Amino acid sequence: MKAIELLPAGEPARTLVQYQANLRHRILVIDQDRDLRLMYTDALARPGYHVDAAEDGAVGWEALQVNRYNLLITENDMPRLTGVDLVRKLHSARMGLPIIMAAERLPTDELARNPLLQLAATLSKPFYISQLLETVKTVLSATISLHEQIVPVPDWRSEPSADGLRL
Repeated sequence: MKAIELLPAGEPARTLVQYQANLRHRILVIDQDRDLRLMYTDALARPGYHVDAAEDGAVGWEALQVNRYNLLITENDMPRLTGVDLVRKLHSARMGLPIIMAAERLPTDELARNPLLQLAATLSKPFYISQLLETVKTVLSATISLHEQIVPVPDWRSEPSADGLRL
């Protein structure tokens, strides 16, 4: 089995102090273009995201088995495992992970034919880094809002402060 080679991002000492609010967000970036991986990783590390990077879908899938991520950013046209095939695997494994597909040729027809292959967002290459950062922020904010809606409201009767109260 091939070892997973993930590219750790950023300079954590500076980032930890400046952007503690984003530290809980862990992002996996998958793109076969090394320069783009490095650019995405660096850009996302600056506001405090923890970013891992993989060079293709198969290595990315291995990383997803080992680590817990809040967001996946993937290219589509990759050797060994395409972005769409990776999305299929994620859905088959019931991994509820928001996905941003960043690709030159977005598989819009295939995605339209398969409603189960829902993506949180798409970015058509080339795009500005500011677009990437805004899209990531929007998707993560929507994900947090969704989780807040799903969390059950605690029953006041089970709270320790309710002990001894009479109604």
